[in-house]
Amino acid sequence: MALTGTLRLNGLAEYEPIVRLLSTAAAGAKDLRLDLSGLAFLNSSGIAVLSKFVIEARNRGDLALAIVGSTAVPWQGKSLQNLKRLMPALSLEFR
Repeated sequence: MALTGTLRLNGLAEYEPIVRLLSTAAAGAKDLRLDLSGLAFLNSSGIAVLSKFVIEARNRGDLALAIVGSTAVPWQGKSLQNLKRLMPALSLEFR
C-alpha cells in the first residue's frame, strides 16, 4: 500500500477515510508494507493518525508492519524514526 502526494486534512475527523483505508489494508493481513516514500507532506494530524495505526498494529501482535520512507523528504527522517519507539518490531526502510 502506498500513500503519495500531500496530506493536509483538518483534524482527525477529516482523516477518517485514511484510517478506514489503513484498517482495511491491515485486516486479516500477516504482513503489511506501507510505502510513504512519495508522501511529500503529512501534517501533525496525519502523523497522529499514523502513530495510532502503528500502536494498533503493535497491540494486535500478529502483524509484521514495514514502512518505507525517503531520505529526500525532510519530515520523514525524524517522524518515521519516532514510530520505532511505538513499535520496536517495526521494519523501517529509507530509500
